Amino acid sequence: MDVGVYGGFFGLVILALDILAIASILKSSYGGVGKFIWILAVLALPVLGMLVYFLVGKRESL
Repeated sequence: MDVGVYGGFFGLVILALDILAIASILKSSYGGVGKFIWILAVLALPVLGMLVYFLVGKRESL
């Protein structure tokens, strides 16, 4: 079993989910600074930032 193949697949999944999170942040009702901070969090910590945004941030922007 080649771990590199699975790592590449999971990397693509994380990238796709991060892109969805950033698109959601850009459509949200957060102000400019709030959007910048969330996008920075997603880019700096791809998995954790995305999870925190979808669990906490998305609810707060509604």
